[in-house]
Amino acid sequence: MDIILASASPRRKELLEQINIKFKIMVSNVDENCVFNGDISEYVKELAFQKANSIKNKVTGNFCIIGSDTVVFFENKILGKPKDKEDAFNMLKKLQNNKCIVSTRLCIIKVEKGNKKIYKDVSTCEVYLDEMTDEEIDEYINTGEPMDKAGAFAIQGIGGRYIKEIKGDYYAVVGLPINKVYKILRKI
Repeated sequence: MDIILASASPRRKELLEQINIKFKIMVSNVDENCVFNGDISEYVKELAFQKANSIKNKVTGNFCIIGSDTVVFFENKILGKPKDKEDAFNMLKKLQNNKCIVSTRLCIIKVEKGNKKIYKDVSTCEVYLDEMTDEEIDEYINTGEPMDKAGAFAIQGIGGRYIKEIKGDYYAVVGLPINKVYKILRKI
């Protein structure tokens, strides 16, 4: 059975390779800029479903599609990828010495002999960023790392030096809860 990752994320690709999953990549065309209705769990599950489902009609045969995305919430607002360096600075300034919620949604759609089954899950973690000086924030932004990351930080990269604590699944913060993915794929 073919396994398809509905994401262009190099981090998700690396995580699946890390657990020795053979897969293909097909990038979904879902607009992630939908309105947050206040329910983190439902919001993240629905977007993951939309990503996986957008690929479903592009393939034939028996397959599993993995859809996933990561969102950072702070003060009940979504912090997406920064628009520019000033936006990244403002995000990091707010997050430093604070807690944010990182939520990674997961949807796996299995199609076999024309029958479809959908598996949805979400991993929600608390991430505590340490205090940062303005100079440290500028230095970090100038590495370029924050510019394509939700919340303007990468726990697995240089930004890891500013992570004081994490409560939850490290891999979900990186972008894919690999234990959940493995368990679902093993089950199906």
